[in-house]
Amino acid sequence: MFTSIRPHRDDVALAVSGLLGGLLLWLLGLHTQGGRLFSAPWVTLVPLAVIAGTELLRRSAPCTALTVAVLALIADQFTRGSLATVLMFTDVMYAAVLYGTPAAARRLPVATLLITVASTIGFLAWFRRPEALLIGVVIGLVSFIPAITGVSVRNHRTAAEAARLAAAQTARLAEMDRVQAVIAERARMARELHDMVANHLSAVAIHSTAALSIDDPDTSRNALKVIRENSVEGLAEMRRLIGLLREGGEDGAPAAAPTLASLDALIEQANTNGAPSGLVCTLEDIRAPGSAALPTPVELAAYRIAQESLTNALKHAAPGPVTVRLDLTGDVLAVEVTSVSGSRPGPTAPGSGAGLVGMRERVALLGGSFEAGCVDGALWRVRAELPVREREMRE
Repeated sequence: MFTSIRPHRDDVALAVSGLLGGLLLWLLGLHTQGGRLFSAPWVTLVPLAVIAGTELLRRSAPCTALTVAVLALIADQFTRGSLATVLMFTDVMYAAVLYGTPAAARRLPVATLLITVASTIGFLAWFRRPEALLIGVVIGLVSFIPAITGVSVRNHRTAAEAARLAAAQTARLAEMDRVQAVIAERARMARELHDMVANHLSAVAIHSTAALSIDDPDTSRNALKVIRENSVEGLAEMRRLIGLLREGGEDGAPAAAPTLASLDALIEQANTNGAPSGLVCTLEDIRAPGSAALPTPVELAAYRIAQESLTNALKHAAPGPVTVRLDLTGDVLAVEVTSVSGSRPGPTAPGSGAGLVGMRERVALLGGSFEAGCVDGALWRVRAELPVREREMRE
């Protein structure tokens, strides 16, 4: 089935302008040669018209256009010749390299160079005169120079397209990195928000339930006191978190992250919150005395793991001891929290499971190990091992 090829508007303009220019030269009687086999003036118009037609196909069918143009140029040599025919042939040669297949773009410059050299040697051997070199120069100007120009422009366009694609790929990768960074930052802030606020809100929920269910003024007063303390502390931590999120704040100094030195205060608060539930929280720090300070990410992760474990004990643990144990063996900091497993009387707070997920994520970011579950059927244990060397944390 035949499919029509619609020429580009620039190709139409080139064809029309070349044909009109050739007609003007013909009317003025300007020809490139004389004394040829077909010396009638009108015969010159035939190759001119044919090669003007190939200009219409220079972009859509460059190889076909070049084949016809070569035949037209050869035919033009048997007539009185037209400069317009030669000029349009150079453009068709240029277009064949620029718009043709990669194979054609590689072969045409080599072929035209060989033709130029062979023609120069052949005419020089035939005429045995130095002027024969001018024929080789003309052949090179008509064929080899347009082909080399087409290669140069094609390579430039290829390089520009490769640069554009590389820029687009870089932009896509940058956008993917930005999205991943936003997701990671959201996950980090979600962990911080949960760990900071869940402890206080759990205490508020348990003590408010106790105050409503137990009709005793002293119990209600103590519960309200604990509720107020946790509410104030929860609001303070919320303000600190909002301050970190707000851009362009007046105070540009970063807020101090909690460290293991703050565990005593955390244990004291846990004892206050867990007293109505029969929980007794203790801290066992069996690290060597005078141990050097650990990297900030390790201390923050250890503190948050202890905080969340105490919050889970407040929600779910049966009455009994809750022990937070710290141990530094070699380059690994172990954080272990144990509590009595089982149901207990009194008010409880519902859990969402986000606490365990957050602890696992914190440990995974530092390259450590984490486990949580029942031990001997009587104790619930949370244990995290955190590498303290920065090299190990990066790996």
